[in-house]
Amino acid sequence: MRVSWLSRVLSWVAAALVGGVYGVAGTIGHSLMWGPIPVGLIVGAIACAAILIAVRALTHDRGAAVAAGLGMIGMLVLISGVGPGGSVVVADSLAGRIWTYLVAGLVLLVVAWPSLSRLPVRTETPSAEEAAVRES
Repeated sequence: MRVSWLSRVLSWVAAALVGGVYGVAGTIGHSLMWGPIPVGLIVGAIACAAILIAVRALTHDRGAAVAAGLGMIGMLVLISGVGPGGSVVVADSLAGRIWTYLVAGLVLLVVAWPSLSRLPVRTETPSAEEAAVRES
C-alpha cells in the first residue's frame, strides 16, 4: 500500500513532537541519582530508546525515526543552554556529557539499524550435501 505524502509528513511531525517530549523528560531527569546508581540516565535512555524503536517499528519508516530523534536532540540542545535566570538544566558534568552522547548514539543506532523485513527469505531447505559442506 502506498502512503500519501501528506500522511507521511504528518507522521514525521507527530514523531518529532513525541521525540521532543521524551527528549525534554529525559534531559530533565538525567541527573537523578539513587546513591551511586544513575537512575535518571538509565530510565531516560530506556524510555528514549523504546520510543525510537516503537516509532521505527510502527511506521516502517526511517524518516519518522529520524524526526523523533531530531525532536529529542533538538529539545536537548534547546534546554541545555543557560536560561534567562542563569539556571542550567544539563550541567557540564560527566552525567551531562554522557546523556548528550547517549541520546545521539541511540538515534544513530535505531535509524541505521537494517530493515530485516526486507531481507530475502529462503524458501527451500538446504540439501544434505549443502549441510555437510557447511559443517566441515
